[in-house]
Parts: sequence; C-alpha cells; structure tokens
Amino acid sequence: MSRILKTIVIVVLWLLTLILSASRAVHVSAAPADESRQQELYDRGSELLNKSDWDSALEAFAKAVAMEGRRADGALYWKAYAQNKLNRRGEALMTLEELRRSFPESRWLDDSKVLEVEIRQAGGRSVVPEQDDDEELKLVALNGLMNMDPEKAVPLLEKFLAGSASPRLKEQALFVLVQTGSPRAREIIGKIARGQASPDLQRKALEYLGVFGGGDSRQLLKEVYGSSSDASVKRSVLQAFMISDDTDSLLAAARAEQDSELRLEAIQLLGAAGAREELAQLYKAQTDVEVKEKILQALAICEGGKELMEAARTEKDPRLRRAAIQGLGLLDGDEAGPFLISLYGSEKEVEIRSAVLDALFLQDNDTALIGIARKETDPRLRKAAVEKLALMESEEATKFMLEILNK
Repeated sequence: MSRILKTIVIVVLWLLTLILSASRAVHVSAAPADESRQQELYDRGSELLNKSDWDSALEAFAKAVAMEGRRADGALYWKAYAQNKLNRRGEALMTLEELRRSFPESRWLDDSKVLEVEIRQAGGRSVVPEQDDDEELKLVALNGLMNMDPEKAVPLLEKFLAGSASPRLKEQALFVLVQTGSPRAREIIGKIARGQASPDLQRKALEYLGVFGGGDSRQLLKEVYGSSSDASVKRSVLQAFMISDDTDSLLAAARAEQDSELRLEAIQLLGAAGAREELAQLYKAQTDVEVKEKILQALAICEGGKELMEAARTEKDPRLRRAAIQGLGLLDGDEAGPFLISLYGSEKEVEIRSAVLDALFLQDNDTALIGIARKETDPRLRKAAVEKLALMESEEATKFMLEILNK
C-alpha cells in the first residue's frame, strides 16, 4: 500500500471515529432530556386519568410509549386502561399484547393480566355514565375503612391495589393501608416499596412510609435504599428519610453514596432537616470542594451561622469562602451583619469583598452598604455598593442616592 493511500485510510478512520464519538455524545446528552419529557407526559397522563379525561390521557400515554424510555411499559398499561374506559376494548387488548411482547420482564405484567380479565368479562357491555360517581363512592368507602377491623379492611384494600382501579383510588387505598399497622399490611406495603408489586405506587409508598415514620418504616426504607439501583427510587427514599427526621440515614448516604448527584441531594436534605451538627461533622471530614460547597449551602438552609462564619474566616479556597459568605447573606442580619462588616474591613481580596457586598444586599442591609459606599476608596467596589443601594426600596437608600446626586 502506497504512503498516500495509507494516509487516506488513516484520515477516513479518524473521521469515522469523530463521527461515532459525536453521535454517542449527542445520544448521552439527549437521553436525560428525553427521559424527563417522558416522565412529564406520564405524570400528565396520570393527572388526566384522575380527572376522567380519558381521551387526553390516552394521547399523553401514547406519546410516552413512543419515546421508548424506562416508563414505556407503564405507559402501555395506562394507555390500555384509558382505551378500555373509552369502550375501545379491542384496542385495549392489543395494547396489552404489545406490553407483554415488548416487555416480557415488566413489573406491569400482573396488573395487565387483571385488566385483561376485566376487559374480556365486560365484553359486549357499554360503560355506564354513573361510573365516575361510583369511583367517588369508592374513595369515601376507603376512607371509612380506617374505623374497621384490620382483618376485614386489609383484604379489601389489597384487592383494590391488585385490580385495575384508577391511580387516585389506588393511592387512597395505599394511604389507608399504611395506617392499619397489621402484619399483612406491612407485607403488602413492603412489596410495593421494593417495587415487587403495583410499580406505579412505589414512590408514593416510600413517601407514606416517611410520613408515618416508626422503626419498622425506617428499617424498610433503609433496605430499599441499599438494594435499589434506580436513582429515582433512591431519591424518593432520601426524601422519605428527611420527612421522617432520619438524619442518621441521610448522613450515611452523604458519606458513602457513590452517585454524586444522590450524595449532594442527601446533603441538601440534611439542611432541610435542620441537621446542623451532622453537616458540621461532615464538612470537617471532606476534601472535595464541590461537596464542601454543597454542605455550606445546606448550613445556610438550617441557619448554621457559626459554621458559616468559621468557613468564611478560615477557608483557604476562595470558592468555599464565597459560598460561606453567600450563605451568611441568607441569615438574619442581626447575627451575620456585624460579622460581614468586620470581614469586609479586614479583607484585602477584591473578590471576597465583592462577595460580602452581595451578602449584605441579600440581607437588605442598607445601613452597612451606605457605610461602605461612604468610606470605600476602590472605585469598583464603591460603584458596586451604590448599584446595590439603587436597587433597594428603602428610605435610607433613597436619601443616599439623593445625596450623591446633589454633590
């Protein structure tokens, strides 16, 4: 092979490599957006089902199916459900067949079998207009089950969850079931929370476990978090930890979680849970700047002024110092204001002083900004202070603007 030919072959191979790499990059970047859009359609379809808007729900689920993402099998089930409600039973059966053919391992197969039986049993009968009223009556009856003997209530609730009831009715049944506390109820809830039954209710089951709390619920949430590989499920468990004030489990996730996004979410939820001491402890053990920055933001949420002041004063990394100062801007001015003014006076770095101005602006601390604008000799910083005062709707700021204009 001649040198020229070899060169041509190398160039062609190089171009093909670039094209394939670009194609993969586009696919990877587009995937999250596609998944998000599919989830939006899925959630929209569920809302429309609850409103008995069968036509619009069918349209939403059909679009979700066409996107072929992780929600496609569930969307197929609810598409068939909507078709059945519209008395299009033949189409509904074909949709269920598509579900079995395309997703032979789907968690929706058991639900689809129940729906298929109901469709075939109802063959030849029209949908009665009072159907929506019956749904409302069922919801009322389910609420009344709380006062019944659990031995009688649980089988009825289990029947609703295993049947082809609407999403709203199933969620109501689950809500009642979580509160019964019977061993059989715990077993049913455990299967749903683990994703082994009624897959569309998994996230709602995790939420309810967080709301009602208790040792058994916390243990089940820990088991689900440890065994699941689905980031969305783990995210729901983290939120349930926060709702149930299980800061120990949140701290464990913030320390050991390998998924960086989940780890950062656990840190944020520690802030929402008011876990100031846990966050301070975690901050000292960290070396990753992004993680430490997230902890500082969480400390601002739970009003960790002491920790933020310490970081603003002693941190070597400018990014972390700015994050701490910004967090102080979100706190009450009586606590953080004097510290910020003192820090501005002792600081030499322009970027840090600018961050202090931003924090004082967030506090609506017009007095401090006016004092700085009067004394500052650096034209850039003085201008920045005046610009912030110009945005404030306070009497003192207005007087200072007039003072400048009258000079």
